[in-house]
Amino acid sequence: MAARRTIIQGLATFGGSLAVLVAGFALPAAAEPETPIVYPSASSATQADRLGFDACTAPSLSSLNAWMGTSPYTAVNTYFGGNNRACSQPNLTAAWVSNAVVGGWKLLPTYLGYQPYCTTSSKPNRYHNATEATSRGNSDAADAVSKAKALGMLPGSGLYADVEHYDRTVSSCRTAVRLYVSAWTKTLHASGYLAGVYVNQNSGLLDLSDSYNSTAYARPDAVWMARYDHKSSLTDWPTAPNWQWSNYQRAKQYEGGHNETWGGVTINIDNDAIKAPVATVAQTYRVTSDTSLNARSGPSSSYPVVRTYAPGATLTLVCQTTGQSVGTTTVWDRLATGAWVTDYYVSTPSNTGFTARLPRCRYPGQVTIDTLTIRTGPGTSYPSSGHSLRRGALAYVLCQKSGGTVGTTSVWDKLRDGRWVSDYFVSNRSNTTWSAPVPRCP
Repeated sequence: MAARRTIIQGLATFGGSLAVLVAGFALPAAAEPETPIVYPSASSATQADRLGFDACTAPSLSSLNAWMGTSPYTAVNTYFGGNNRACSQPNLTAAWVSNAVVGGWKLLPTYLGYQPYCTTSSKPNRYHNATEATSRGNSDAADAVSKAKALGMLPGSGLYADVEHYDRTVSSCRTAVRLYVSAWTKTLHASGYLAGVYVNQNSGLLDLSDSYNSTAYARPDAVWMARYDHKSSLTDWPTAPNWQWSNYQRAKQYEGGHNETWGGVTINIDNDAIKAPVATVAQTYRVTSDTSLNARSGPSSSYPVVRTYAPGATLTLVCQTTGQSVGTTTVWDRLATGAWVTDYYVSTPSNTGFTARLPRCRYPGQVTIDTLTIRTGPGTSYPSSGHSLRRGALAYVLCQKSGGTVGTTSVWDKLRDGRWVSDYFVSNRSNTTWSAPVPRCP
């Protein structure tokens, strides 16, 4: 792999459309393999680390309620689109998505679109050459974004393209698969979504692993591998080394279709282990203050007021972060408008800490060097924490702070575990200054 490719400041084009200026910063030119994700203000990534299942048709909410607490599963796949999707989805609506998340479920959104022409499946809609593969990857991703938004799956969600098993002896088809996944990834990134892909261990995973560092293809953010060996391990896979997709970027389908009964309800499922990005879905709460609540442009009263909400008004919350202390809490809530309110005056279960069913605000970007040292503070003068991130790992950024200069920037990123990395080596909107909509660390 060549040396780290600097993300160039300037206007970028995605899918032939001129990207807009956001928060006063020009969007960067896309550079393979670590293309930046253009997060809008009302966005956040959501992680899952749990067992899940997938069923061809989304189960009813009553079935999910019966399984919650009685089964070992707390995540469920949803086939939310694609012209090769086989099963009808009478339950899959925005209301279903919202209620499933409120019920404690994490959602793994799966898009079954065009398949490679050398597929061993019976899926009828296929791309037939490299040029068509790129076109189909772009169009499938654009359709996936549209359908995800209609269901209430916000930017920051991980969306997974289902690439069924295919014949790897056809070299041109292997190239077409890589081009499809690359186009899928770049188009999703331009809309603020994380790009995942479902693949067989002996075809898609092997080829994507082989091209992991190739500058010819954009690398997906997460892989969901099928191998029916009844083992849920997310490491020691035979066709991808552990250092690839190494930080909340893996899922495994480890057992095929069979019936399971929990809480008196039987569903035909596949089994999954998930440690990866899933859907981000907003949740509604209400204002609890006796007077109007100010919504601000940042998580502190020092930021300008952008709107006020009357007592009892409904608020749509995307995620939570740490900000200025108000009352008994330092938690601030990001709204679906992109603005912030203190959680002290919101009807979440706690006014002292975070709410379990709301994600922390996170804005991941892929690491752009072979090994990125994680430090205890925002500068190279701080000691190493004894850990590092490998190339292509997702750095789950909570907030940014000025620190020691590295390369062209003094910006440092605080990770979800409270440790720090230089923003110079994280693929996002800028490697010279702040990257909206990431908040500043208090």
